[in-house]
Amino acid sequence: MPLFKKKHGATGVERQRQQKELFAFNKTVEHGFPHKPTALAYDHVLKLIAIGTESGVIKIYGTPGVEFLGVHDGDSPVWQLFFLPNQGRVISLLQDNSLHLWEINIVDGSYCLEEVKSYALEGRLKKISVCCLSADSKLLYLGTEGGNIYLLDVDKMELSENIIYQDVVMQNVPDDYKVNPGPVESIAMHPGNPDKLLIGYNRGLIVIWDSNDFHAEHTFVSSQELQNLCWHRDGTQFTSAHNDGSYTVWKADETSPEKEPIIPYGPFPCKPITKLLSLTTKSEPFLIFNGGMPRASYGDRHGVTIIQGKTHTVLDFTSKVIDFFVMSNMDPKQEYDDPHTLVVLAEEEIVFIDLLTEGWPSFTLPYLSALHSSAIISSHHVSNVTEELWDKLIAAGEAQSGSTATQRDWPLNGGRNLAEPPMHHDLLLTGHEDGTIRFWDASTISLKFLYKLDTSNLFLTDADANGQAGGADGEEDEWPPFRKVGTFDPFSDDPRLGIQKIAMCPLTGTLVAAGSAGQVMYMKMGTDEVERKVEHFQTKIVGEQDKFVWRGHEALPIKEDSVKLPVGFQAEFTIQCEPPAAITSLSLQSTWGLTAVGTSHGFALFDNVHRAIIGARCTLNPNDLSATGENLSRKKSFKKSLRASIRRLRRRRAPGAEKPKTSPRRGEANASPDHREASGDADMAPMERRIEARTEESKTSMVRFLYFANTFVRDSHTATPSLWVGTNMGAILIYTLNVPEESKRGELSVSAEIAKEIRLKHGAPVVSLVVVDHDTYPLPDPIEVQNERAKPPNMTGHSVIICTEEQFKVFALPSLKPTRKAKLTAHDGSKVRKVAFINFRSRSNETYSENCITCLTNLGELSIYSIPRLKKQGGYDALHEANKNGIQSLIFTSRGEGFYLLSPSEFERFSLSARNITEPMCMVDLPDDSRLPDGDNQPAAEGGEEVAAAATAEAEPAAEEQQEVVEEIAAAAEAPEEESAPPPAAPEPEPAPVVEDTPVPIQMDDDDDDGPPMPMPEQTPEDSGISRPNSVDELVSEVDRLLAESGISMEGETEDSMHEITLDEVKDYGKDDSAILAEP
Repeated sequence: MPLFKKKHGATGVERQRQQKELFAFNKTVEHGFPHKPTALAYDHVLKLIAIGTESGVIKIYGTPGVEFLGVHDGDSPVWQLFFLPNQGRVISLLQDNSLHLWEINIVDGSYCLEEVKSYALEGRLKKISVCCLSADSKLLYLGTEGGNIYLLDVDKMELSENIIYQDVVMQNVPDDYKVNPGPVESIAMHPGNPDKLLIGYNRGLIVIWDSNDFHAEHTFVSSQELQNLCWHRDGTQFTSAHNDGSYTVWKADETSPEKEPIIPYGPFPCKPITKLLSLTTKSEPFLIFNGGMPRASYGDRHGVTIIQGKTHTVLDFTSKVIDFFVMSNMDPKQEYDDPHTLVVLAEEEIVFIDLLTEGWPSFTLPYLSALHSSAIISSHHVSNVTEELWDKLIAAGEAQSGSTATQRDWPLNGGRNLAEPPMHHDLLLTGHEDGTIRFWDASTISLKFLYKLDTSNLFLTDADANGQAGGADGEEDEWPPFRKVGTFDPFSDDPRLGIQKIAMCPLTGTLVAAGSAGQVMYMKMGTDEVERKVEHFQTKIVGEQDKFVWRGHEALPIKEDSVKLPVGFQAEFTIQCEPPAAITSLSLQSTWGLTAVGTSHGFALFDNVHRAIIGARCTLNPNDLSATGENLSRKKSFKKSLRASIRRLRRRRAPGAEKPKTSPRRGEANASPDHREASGDADMAPMERRIEARTEESKTSMVRFLYFANTFVRDSHTATPSLWVGTNMGAILIYTLNVPEESKRGELSVSAEIAKEIRLKHGAPVVSLVVVDHDTYPLPDPIEVQNERAKPPNMTGHSVIICTEEQFKVFALPSLKPTRKAKLTAHDGSKVRKVAFINFRSRSNETYSENCITCLTNLGELSIYSIPRLKKQGGYDALHEANKNGIQSLIFTSRGEGFYLLSPSEFERFSLSARNITEPMCMVDLPDDSRLPDGDNQPAAEGGEEVAAAATAEAEPAAEEQQEVVEEIAAAAEAPEEESAPPPAAPEPEPAPVVEDTPVPIQMDDDDDDGPPMPMPEQTPEDSGISRPNSVDELVSEVDRLLAESGISMEGETEDSMHEITLDEVKDYGKDDSAILAEP
């Protein structure tokens, strides 16, 4: 903390109001397929579906853009779900035997799913085994393990006095079968008579129960254990499914079956048929069931069978089937069911099958896609894609799915999406383990799948070597007649295909992907299918002179013959890095025609225009980077020594400094950000070096970040293209690039030579860096300026911001003199994992914006720092510290949003911007006599626009505003140094600061340990000519005065800087000793 402080014009209260207009953390929507689904329900009137999960989450979906989310208290899984048709209500049964009533209501001007009532049954014999909703939706029949059936009043969520006792049901059972029938296994309401229901017990007893007269009308006995019951539409027949893989058709007025039990895949033992539906049409009826596969040969397959006349298909899923239902004609006045869509929920995906189109093709999902069809390894966000490229992506996706997807409209169209159409096209690209890249529409909440790019066809994989390709051709005549459906495929032909890094230029239609075996693929968008040979280049990052032996996997062999490249992104050439280690960093510069790739051994630079490798450099031996130059002197001046002595004196006099050092209590590391900041730096600083210690020498050579910039490297007069390389050991290599003019680019090649190196003293890995101009704007990509998508940068007063895992530093260019620093480990021991540089625009004032650093730490905290002063603007606990996959997968967007993996199949979308928020804005039209009690909350059919406006309004209660004012006043009384807007970065030293009346204590960093403090001469007041101070504060004030009179300034340090920032080693390569990037 500096000895002198500046006073700024903006007060703490004003700055806090400004921050609220710029920053706000919100988790907005969950994209993808719900993790570990357990239940499925369908409202045939409102056209909504509900999915329950193992973690107690309920998600309701309608037309694209209509989504609702509800979360139960506790961690009990959802076992069953039941919609109350046309009411916007759903009942959930949890595994803990509790029932919960949820309603779609209007809260604070927007629709949401909220729990209103609950009820729990207690006792072992009251464990619910099956449920069935009455025809009028007023009662819920609860079948139990004890064999009794209880009736739940849905409106009151209380049990009715009427109970269907198992003993009463057993009265009309034949004497030879009067044994315990077991738990209630299935309940089905009669399709024409609401007073009759079909009750099935586990051991094969089936009863038609008259709920009006409360007696068993007919009794049926099966020789096999029962699994499921279903009525036929006319109510004169029903079908029972059994545990031996058979089903039986019964007449309702006869006790014996109409036909002998049928085993579709017998005669050998089969698995149980867990659910069965019989549906009528004007032609042949449908029979659809789950299970029944032969145990010996296909016991591990997950299939749903569809039989209509002579057409027989088994839909083959790669994960267990949870449940299914059929969308059909539910009007009781109609003669036929006329099913049109089959919906199957599996453990890892949901599939919609078109039953009206020949061949029963699948629907293309507008949401609920299985993001993890193959495991997600990397992701990349692209903002503001051009309309031309967007149309090409759509066309490429349609060409891929043209023969396998139905052309029918999406059948699930419940609710209304009130969100405005997006003003721009955004893409989310996911790299997968099987070598594919999937493109998703990230412009809305639906995250619709657009197109899949497969890179495996460029290489010879292990599967090709084993002759597995095309092995499915001989399975056409197999029985059962399986047909693969869905996209989930957890198996990879070769793990080396995994996509580790993605870079894309939306203006030129260029895509670069890098894999797990050192392969880099350069691709361009193509509108026609072509067949050609793909060029291949090899670069040796580690030379023979390095005496390094690679003991990992081999590189993927490239296909030497011509390769068929479908419409979409088509490979132009590939680069193979040696050793074939996974690519750790990637950067594409379309304007200059360059690609830079980094691995754990070094990096290489490639010329995309001439298709030639410019050079490569090995970073394995860190001593090679500074061996040619004389090391900088580490001797400190008298001014620096005096500053260090004053710091030690103040820290020694600080309250609590005499307390013995003790280890932190278990759990303190998980304290809230506010608590960590308020705990003070004095207690945390002695621990800092232990936090930063690194023993994993094998990883220090990794190249973490690559960055192209047109800035001032050698002098302050001429800006030159440059490449910045950040490594895992805190070194930054700066190369100047000789890029020919655009008119001569095809004739002349690019050359690179090293200009400077920076070695950060704390040696933390470099996570990111950016060059900012005098107006604090990060330098835009030149192609963005050429296409008028970004304003030209201010080519004066450039600075570079280097972000490591432990601190952020600002260096003036070209001198590389450090000017600012913010340290994270001094406060809470956290390490930065992800960094982005974002322009935050005010919510209410479109003309005002601030450029900030946004970062994520290993503790799951999101933080925002101003540029260039590096003042912390906000901190938010976004992820749990234990969610390592989520932290590793998080990416930021250019508009202040972000994505991270909530589970292997879900992305959580969040926003740090108060202006840019992508969240559901939808409503459900309910009838006028709906159950909503409050007339003010009653939705109107024509009120969608008003509801949408209300949903976006920020309405804060008066009491909350008063509390905020009180907090702002309290904060203003002790407000730290704040600023109304970040000042421009200045390469020159700032003018002398204004001296405050009360000096601020400075804490000493362990890195500045220069030996014992300077002894203070013992003088009497008469000898010194000044009055003797009576306290430490007076002594410090007197020292401040003497320093000011002597012209010694503490300028150059910041409040966040306890560490002497000028100790970083900087090597400047002159023209005489410049090192040209080594050619491979």
